[in-house]
Amino acid sequence: MESSGPSPTSLNNFRVVYLITQMVGAAIVILMGSWIGVHLGGLSWTSNPATQFNWHPLLMSIGMIFLYGNSILVYRGFRYARKKPLKVTHAAIHGLAFVFTVVALVAAFDSHNLAKVPIPNMYTLHSWVGMAAVVLFGLQYLFGFVSYLFPGVRESMRSTYMPVHVFFGVLGFVLAVAASLLGLLEKAIFAMPDYRYLPPQGVLVNMIGLLLVVYGGLVVFLVTDPMYKRKALPEDAMLLTHSPSSQ
Repeated sequence: MESSGPSPTSLNNFRVVYLITQMVGAAIVILMGSWIGVHLGGLSWTSNPATQFNWHPLLMSIGMIFLYGNSILVYRGFRYARKKPLKVTHAAIHGLAFVFTVVALVAAFDSHNLAKVPIPNMYTLHSWVGMAAVVLFGLQYLFGFVSYLFPGVRESMRSTYMPVHVFFGVLGFVLAVAASLLGLLEKAIFAMPDYRYLPPQGVLVNMIGLLLVVYGGLVVFLVTDPMYKRKALPEDAMLLTHSPSSQ
């Protein structure tokens, strides 16, 4: 599928950008944790619905942003690994991200439903875009698992579906970043009556938002630039020739 690889110079550039991407992604999770711990009252579960909600932005940042981004980059980040272990790793990271996402959604719905004055669910643009991203993510995981890890699927069908899988994988990630930005702004407005005066908490929130944009842009750049495509290994061709169902 990926017959040509990058030049040594472009590969060095890829490594630098890939490292920066990882640092930005880690910074998002760290700063999100700092915002929650310092300004939003920390974490709890159903005993305190207000702080139970804080699991939602934290776990979504880990699952639908950091892990999702790394999942779609795994083939290019570990280009010298064999194809089959990369498929398993790709699916495993997706699965872990899905677990984080489910817990994050439970926290959000619980915090609304268990509040002293229940808060309506699914009425904001953030919730609509976010749910669209989650549904697309789940469908991608299901169809990708069936197409590439389920035995017996013909290689021609896998090859035909691959561009669709890649496109909707990137689209889902972009939707996740957009939903995160909308949710970040929504929470900031609710949590900071003085947001217009840009208090330290507001600066922190804005920095997280900018890093989300940078991380999203870097991931999309790395995964769509043809110069950085993974070069097929001889083992890949041998597996394709002798055991189509294993690919």
